[in-house]
Amino acid sequence: MSEGGNLSCVVVAVDGSEESMNSLRWALRNLKLRSPAPDSSAASFVILHVQSPPSIAAGLNPGTIPFGGPSNLEVPAFTAAIEAHQKRITEVILDHALGICKELNQVSVKTHVVVGDPKEKICEAVENLYADLLVMGCRAFGPIKRMFLGSVSNYCTHHAPCPVIIIKGKDAVR
Repeated sequence: MSEGGNLSCVVVAVDGSEESMNSLRWALRNLKLRSPAPDSSAASFVILHVQSPPSIAAGLNPGTIPFGGPSNLEVPAFTAAIEAHQKRITEVILDHALGICKELNQVSVKTHVVVGDPKEKICEAVENLYADLLVMGCRAFGPIKRMFLGSVSNYCTHHAPCPVIIIKGKDAVR
């Protein structure tokens, strides 16, 4: 963190859910970035989105083809279609997030997109961006869903190399 408790890099993880967009609103309303020094780069909020790899997005195991059995053959057209679909989803999510930034008059915003497992990729991105803070929403899965799906926010609180703020439901709208 920089002097005076002001932050130079805040990463806000968004996945398109209302919880993640509320966490972005909360961060923009409640966190202050440090004033840029003449000899340093400007402080910024970074909107981070993690895309699923095409095989995961399609519900496939590596080495399988859709509607068929195991195969060592790649299906380039299918993979390309999934990648194009993922790109469109990412564009919609980032457009929505940037709209929130504009609505709240936040101009110092960057976007960052990575592909992979959200738990691991969020932690890697936070480290690579030298973030002072990670802000993310929490979907509040019940214990059974959390057991099967895992909790991205729980993983990040234990593995991210910076402090993590998790915004839950109604807290985000304040």
